[in-house]
Amino acid sequence: MADLSQARIEAFLEMMSAERGAAVNTLSSYERDLDDLFSFLNERKVSLGAAETGDLSAYLTDLARRGFQPTSQARHLSTMRQFYKFLYAEGLRGDDPTATLDSPKKARPLPKFLSVEQVGKLLSLAEQETNRPGPGRLSRLRLLALLELLYATGMRVSELVSLPAKVLTQEGRFLVVRGKGNKERLVPLSKASIDALARYGTAMTDERGEREPSSFLFPAASKEGHLPRQVFARDLKDLAIRAGLPPASVSPHVLRHAFASHLLANGADLRVVQELLGHSDISTTQIYTHVLDERLRELVQTHHPLAKTAKNLD
Repeated sequence: MADLSQARIEAFLEMMSAERGAAVNTLSSYERDLDDLFSFLNERKVSLGAAETGDLSAYLTDLARRGFQPTSQARHLSTMRQFYKFLYAEGLRGDDPTATLDSPKKARPLPKFLSVEQVGKLLSLAEQETNRPGPGRLSRLRLLALLELLYATGMRVSELVSLPAKVLTQEGRFLVVRGKGNKERLVPLSKASIDALARYGTAMTDERGEREPSSFLFPAASKEGHLPRQVFARDLKDLAIRAGLPPASVSPHVLRHAFASHLLANGADLRVVQELLGHSDISTTQIYTHVLDERLRELVQTHHPLAKTAKNLD
């Protein structure tokens, strides 16, 4: 049985080389993958040519158990698909057992993370710069208002830059945000964001004078009529540079992440954060709990005395 399996692997590799022009490294990779699959099936007393979908699914599960990353699992699955399609095409079996196998799910990348101290640096510098007299003061007040609103509410940047001008005349500490699918949600405002809005609104009124007011809180001479999100992102990166932070790690979306992560770190309920962010599915919000898990793991590795001892013993 082993000889038959080996003969089929060799026939497959010959076909891939002759008909598909597969490179030597590719052929070696196919051979390693199939040899590994053969060993797994052999332990289950199943021949390579007779393996069923359940056997191959169990093999993928075993790869995950052995620590193979989703990308590596996907490569093994690709090899299996090529091999069993070959057997089917050659009439060596009457079906393709890989046809209904699902590709391994890739792990979602963790969002970039800003600490409370880093966000504090950005807000503090933005506040200081509003006190600088001279040209551009309205733009500096606008940047502070954008920052305070974003960190206070966790709004999407598209929701933020398109806020209506009537926000300036509303009373209370809550804001109605119109999000994806035209759904509305209520978000609370911080005292700092209310103060920043008031200062920005006063300066905008003074500068506008008798001109027709815009329907947007952050008007601009753009196609949409409001501040483009790219302009806000650029201004935020420039502020990050002045604050001594790496600009690549700072963006409006990262501040939205910071809002969620900092709330959860301070004991906020996951469902509440989901509502504030406007997520329709809580699994989207749960990514922030993974960020906290990773941060806690790093803290333990860095500061726990036993972790330090173990590291020294390695």
